[in-house]
Amino acid sequence: MAVLEKIRVKFGVLITVLIAVALLSFIIDPSTLETTISFFSSKYDVGKIDGNKISYQEFQEEVDRLTDVYTMTSGSQSLSADAMESINETAWQNTINNTFIIPQIRKAGIFVGDDEVVDLSRGAEISPVLANDPAFIDPATGQFSREQLMDFIHAIPTDASGRLAAYWQFLEENIINTQYFTKYSSLISNSDILTPVEIRRAIEENNTTADVELVMVPVGFARDTTITVSDSEIRKYYEANLKNYKQVAARDVEFVAYEVVPSEADIAAARAEIEEYFEEFKNATNLKSYLALNSDTPLSNYYYKKGELSSLPQIDEFAFSKNPTILPVFQDGNTFYAARIADVKTMPDSVFVRHILLPATESNRADSLAKVAKANNFGTLAAQFSLDKNPNVANPGDLGWMTQRAMIPGLEGVLDMKAGQVKVMNTQYGVHVVMVTETTKPMKKVQLAILSKEAMVSDATNQYYYSLANDLASRSEGDIDKFNAIVAEEELAAVPANNVLESAKKLSRYEDVKEVIRWIYDDKTKAGDVSTIITVNNNIHFVVAVKEIREEGYTPIEKVSRSIEYTLMSKKRAEKKAAEVAAKIEGLTDMEAVAAALGQTVSKKNDLSFGAMTTRANEPAFIGAVAAAEVGEICGPVIGNTGIYVFKVTDREVGAFYTEDDAKIRAAQLESYQLNSLPQIFNERGEVKDNRARFY
Repeated sequence: MAVLEKIRVKFGVLITVLIAVALLSFIIDPSTLETTISFFSSKYDVGKIDGNKISYQEFQEEVDRLTDVYTMTSGSQSLSADAMESINETAWQNTINNTFIIPQIRKAGIFVGDDEVVDLSRGAEISPVLANDPAFIDPATGQFSREQLMDFIHAIPTDASGRLAAYWQFLEENIINTQYFTKYSSLISNSDILTPVEIRRAIEENNTTADVELVMVPVGFARDTTITVSDSEIRKYYEANLKNYKQVAARDVEFVAYEVVPSEADIAAARAEIEEYFEEFKNATNLKSYLALNSDTPLSNYYYKKGELSSLPQIDEFAFSKNPTILPVFQDGNTFYAARIADVKTMPDSVFVRHILLPATESNRADSLAKVAKANNFGTLAAQFSLDKNPNVANPGDLGWMTQRAMIPGLEGVLDMKAGQVKVMNTQYGVHVVMVTETTKPMKKVQLAILSKEAMVSDATNQYYYSLANDLASRSEGDIDKFNAIVAEEELAAVPANNVLESAKKLSRYEDVKEVIRWIYDDKTKAGDVSTIITVNNNIHFVVAVKEIREEGYTPIEKVSRSIEYTLMSKKRAEKKAAEVAAKIEGLTDMEAVAAALGQTVSKKNDLSFGAMTTRANEPAFIGAVAAAEVGEICGPVIGNTGIYVFKVTDREVGAFYTEDDAKIRAAQLESYQLNSLPQIFNERGEVKDNRARFY
């Protein structure tokens, strides 16, 4: 248990336990589990990887395992939403790694043997997973400590709870996966060989520049009735470019949302209630108890400075007026407020705090240390006695700047201390010998007692909005045409939402709409269907119509035939224009004559290089033609993206600004791009299907 407690202290209060193997991670967006599911139906699989179905049960086991690791290292049994999402994401990545990525890496001839794991975990080549783990960092040096690692390993057999063994298994898995990924990345990197020929070509392409005279004839967008595109041409183009029409599952919907808000009667009732309380509030002696019983806003321990209550300017102005007594009831939105001063202090915004953390049982030692602690010896005492061995601070014992909002619970009294003062304080972490070394300038601050009462939606109001939603849903009879007719007739605010994914957390501006998304993606929901009432957060009633359903696969040809027709029409129009240009300039040897024949003017572009094509990607055909042209020769027509080009290279120079080092830097950039593309490649090759949004 001593080793376990040491781990918790070193990880700190704001621990992030998961050691991310981010090289090959996929970024996918899960939510939280809300539905009871059957473990035995493929409909309820969490996902599919390389043809292998991932059941909810096996995935949840991995989530539970990582949750145990988190609670062990953090010492907390409660998980924040961010921690839950991080655990879920890591569990999914582990599943992808073990099911597909690691087997594929092994197929490439890469292995991580048992002897290698031993060396990485306790030998000469310690894995960065362990070297960067706070549990194994020497507080004195801030460096990895082999002794602390060995202490941990030796403590595993003596830990009856088995939690140290579980954590070591977690670390070993990360060590092995990291080693696989490191080796695979090395294989990819060392396969990228930049040959002397490639270096020479890159230098030539970037250092050779051309000055050009050109005439550009716009193709235009007017429809040419002599040009036609057949159905067979459209199909041929579609089949040749099928990969460009790949689509994910998505839905186009529109909906009417009835947001339940207080009625005028509800607001009047709230006003009457707060005015009834106001007379007692003016004279209440125990403000904490009174507000706890009668106000939506409890008494806060926070002390405000002038301007800090900008969201409620009436209260801010009152609090810092000349002689504030009590602020009468006023309305802001659907909430009524009254206020009075609870306390006034002169205090700083922030103080710099140092501490020596001791076990809660050592209060006598804390008192003794407080008597001898001075600014010049505090670091020495902290290094010797404190349980807090944070290696990332400038001096032993430093906690840093603390404010009312950035405060360890139990140390609030530091804001009343003067620079150089030492006190003993108790928190949930133990007993602290605390020193304040520096403070900002003290100023007047006030503690406010705020009586507030928000107008609440009555049953009658809720029933009114529900009846509106029910009227639309029932009259639509599940049919989108009837839905649209009612929306148009009654001028309802129907909100469109296109390309809604199954993993979506929001629908337009509305959040927490999982139930709406689940109905949209239910197997029984078809295009043209209209939902019954779907209530979200008990205060928004949705009626949703599905306009279009797109399943994962390829966009049907009929959906893209118009755009393909336009593309082919534009291509044929450009080819026809190029033929016309060729006929008009045939035999001409002067660019001015070319311009006159085409009704255009001559333009000039200087320093064009083939190597710069990526920065001028809008006209690659033109740049490529310039690179191959002879100096002084009229060339063209060349079909570009924006027009038809006729040009002459007037001069070509070979510089020396692009060097071998530049070529190697560019190659390194391409290598980095390749490595960054690996997640997408593995995702596609493994045909990873993520259905977690159905459950989480």
